[in-house]
Amino acid sequence: MKNYILEMDRGYAECGVYSIGLGGLLGLKYTLALSDYVIPALPLLLETAKAVLTDYIPAVLSTFWVTVLGQLLSILLAFSLGIAGRNTSWLGSFIRVTAYNIQAYPIVALAPIIFILLGDGFLSRLLIASMICYFPLLLSVLGVMAAPVQDIEHFYQATGRMTWQLEVKIRAFENLSKLTTAISGSATLAMAGTIVAEFIAANAGIGYSIRTALYQSDLAKIFIALFLIGIIISVYQGVLESLGTWIIRRTSTKPSSHAQ
Repeated sequence: MKNYILEMDRGYAECGVYSIGLGGLLGLKYTLALSDYVIPALPLLLETAKAVLTDYIPAVLSTFWVTVLGQLLSILLAFSLGIAGRNTSWLGSFIRVTAYNIQAYPIVALAPIIFILLGDGFLSRLLIASMICYFPLLLSVLGVMAAPVQDIEHFYQATGRMTWQLEVKIRAFENLSKLTTAISGSATLAMAGTIVAEFIAANAGIGYSIRTALYQSDLAKIFIALFLIGIIISVYQGVLESLGTWIIRRTSTKPSSHAQ
């Protein structure tokens, strides 16, 4: 029940932020006597919403599922590279330098290559979403995995029971709140990456709808699309935060299982 109330509060907050922004634009419109072509009036927005919701809701859901899968892929990639690169060995240094160098290339420069190789369908959207999302996650995982938990790890090292799996488990358990926060925050980047991919060259999703509306110079459609994006990412992020809180509570109420 508490989680449901929190989700409702997040939805209301998103509506409030959108309403404030829209109110500011409408105030600017009427103050400067701008035409509907520049900033659409409220009746036009309502009319447009009725006309496009049946198309935009499936589009934003398509974007959402690519976002979820892209984030899962980025989590897998970030944890794999973060665990492999946690030590100061040559392998760890090589992984970190490679990850940093790849991130130095802007996605708009890599996207055409991806679309040429994979086409403009699902795989391209998934890959671009993962590429935008994974790097902040990787930095968080590297920061956690490269920081020893001295008191606990010293015991297992002294008794000869330390393994790399146990080392990873100890560090992840002691920094669980940091990891869950990073994963929750990465949802917005995954959504942004998916929309960027759809906007550049994809043939589906809400980003593609925004691109079409932009070509038509239809700002009302873009506002409706932005509203739907804000609502769905707000709810999704709330679900991730609630899940992270539940995991932290479950693990904190159990006896330490590092020895297992």
